[in-house]
Amino acid sequence: MNMEKQNVTSPLHHREGQGEGLRYIVGLGEVLWDVLPEGKKLGGAPANFAYHAGQFLGSDNTIAISALGEDKLADETIEALKEHDLNCLLPRVPYPTGTVQVQLDEQGIPTYDIKENVAWDNIPFNEDIQNIARNCRAVCFGSLAQRNVVSRETIHQFLDATPADCMKIFDINLRQQFYTKEVIRESLQRCNVLKINDEELVIIGRMFGYPGLDMENKCWLILGKYNLDMLVLTCGTNGSYVFTPGVMSFQQTPKVQVADTVGAGDSFTGSFCASILNGKSVPEAHMKAVEVSAFVCTQNGAMPTLPSSLLE
Repeated sequence: MNMEKQNVTSPLHHREGQGEGLRYIVGLGEVLWDVLPEGKKLGGAPANFAYHAGQFLGSDNTIAISALGEDKLADETIEALKEHDLNCLLPRVPYPTGTVQVQLDEQGIPTYDIKENVAWDNIPFNEDIQNIARNCRAVCFGSLAQRNVVSRETIHQFLDATPADCMKIFDINLRQQFYTKEVIRESLQRCNVLKINDEELVIIGRMFGYPGLDMENKCWLILGKYNLDMLVLTCGTNGSYVFTPGVMSFQQTPKVQVADTVGAGDSFTGSFCASILNGKSVPEAHMKAVEVSAFVCTQNGAMPTLPSSLLE
């Protein structure tokens, strides 16, 4: 493979010669820069997911797929991903590399101004991306990267090309006005795991016409209606739930000194996915995800290095 032409970081390039047995854990969608009060940090939910999954599964087979512009910030993105030992497949497109202005309130809770018509809105479905899809073990995608038809069609084509046993996580991640009922429905039909928070659950309940149900019954309804293997519900300081057919897991949220919550949900999803792929039970995976996300809340930025005590 011509590495420069395909915009793939060198670790993935080297590993492609190791045989056909490699299966990928993929974060698919937006790769961007969170511009925080103290400076800019690499972010985007799919990259965050891949980074944290890779801390548990090893970086060899974890990869972020998105698109970058033909600008200086794109070069900085590649360098930052290398520093985090995160592999990427990032075609260059004639749009600016994505940025998000992040403001934090007194509790460290972020609000976002997400720039539009940027590179990750225009991810092309090329041969390299198709090959990753055909050898995909798990993929996490959201609604935000589907706000533009180009990336939405690429995400759909990727999901449709994955093997039957692929873990397809829809981390719904509603942001601003960047979602529609159609996007949500089609994503639910293509995934087998849904990750959602309590505020998003209220919105989805209103959108799909079952606002009268309580929180748990909404989750059971969605789980059954879309034939999901799991539904993960996070409720901030009020704990989190994992629903599987007939069984529910609940975990309290630990009390920690919060630096910021940027990327905490993605670390939850990445560590939960990695634990399931490592053969852990749902309660074990759930507990690990809670511990990891609590730690990430104590750190600045979305991609801190996890301590060895969490990785064991």
